[in-house]
Amino acid sequence: MSAAVDDDLWSAIGDPIRRTMIDLLLAGGPGTATSLSERLPVTRQAVSKHLAVLDRVGLVHAAPAGRERRYQVDEAQLARAVAQLSAVGGTWDARLRRIKRIAEAIERNRHNNEGE
Repeated sequence: MSAAVDDDLWSAIGDPIRRTMIDLLLAGGPGTATSLSERLPVTRQAVSKHLAVLDRVGLVHAAPAGRERRYQVDEAQLARAVAQLSAVGGTWDARLRRIKRIAEAIERNRHNNEGE
């Protein structure tokens, strides 16, 4: 695998609310906990906690914006996550191909033994 898997990063991305937050920030540009909470089915406090998790793993960065903080996606870290996902997907594709070959060989042997 070309990219080491970062469990903390994938744990952060694993939450559907956090994935939606990343999508909202990518589509609409930087946002605050308040602006994001208006578009999500969770409280502002919950949004703040989710943003803290995303910030801790480097997927978002915050800058002061008045009394709040304005968050934006770190595209380099997001690209790293995508590279990890591609690497993991490639590894699983190879495993599944091997499993398929083994299953096909077992099936061929079973048919050959039935014919004897």
